[in-house]
Amino acid sequence: MDHMLYVGMNGARATQMAQATAVNNLANASTTGFRADFHSLLAREVAGPGHASRFNAVSSERASQLDSGPIEQTGRDLDVAINGQGWFAVRDAQGGEAYSRRGDFQITADGRLLNGAGQPVLGENGPVVIPPHRSLTIGSDGTLSIIPEGQGADTLATIDRLRLVTLDEQQVIKGDDGLMRQQNGKSGETSASVQVMSGSLEGSNVNAVEAMVSMINLSRTYEMQVKLMQTAKELSDSGTRLMRLE
Repeated sequence: MDHMLYVGMNGARATQMAQATAVNNLANASTTGFRADFHSLLAREVAGPGHASRFNAVSSERASQLDSGPIEQTGRDLDVAINGQGWFAVRDAQGGEAYSRRGDFQITADGRLLNGAGQPVLGENGPVVIPPHRSLTIGSDGTLSIIPEGQGADTLATIDRLRLVTLDEQQVIKGDDGLMRQQNGKSGETSASVQVMSGSLEGSNVNAVEAMVSMINLSRTYEMQVKLMQTAKELSDSGTRLMRLE
């Protein structure tokens, strides 16, 4: 009975973790640049005295699906989508460099360029700061050009270039803040091959239908594991009653 109960408990716990990931994916199905997550499980022997017959399903590092999401034309000058491979570099809450595909940019009152999550966007010389301007243009290579406030069209000036990088996909891991980093701690490599499209946004790569079906399947699996534990208890109670009769 103990083995049966343990199998049910371990399976229910693993299913619960998978369900939490599926729920989070579905909740972010409309989040700009979001990458769907999934958890892989490893079998680890339970430490301690006794026979080597008990294993835990241990969650490994969270992984993400790095496929591109759909690109939608918005016509907004500060909406930028990466065309193909590549990442925007941003500054995280700890002041370090991290990476995102979120291109819904905005300019604060003091000229700082932030993405939709409020993270400072990095250029070649650190966080991008936009001077007062009449118009702003973002080139396909990430070049930021403005016509200064009060000036004519012939005064177009380049002020910075977005830091566009490539990452080793075997090293990419998502943090709790939703930003990507490389497990080896190395920074992404600036690449001239990364191209962007102004006036466009990349959506989430979550397939809402698949996420919903996954949630339903996981819910049924969880119910099955709980029923297995209930059956183990019923068998144990029946065995106890038989022993009392003797």
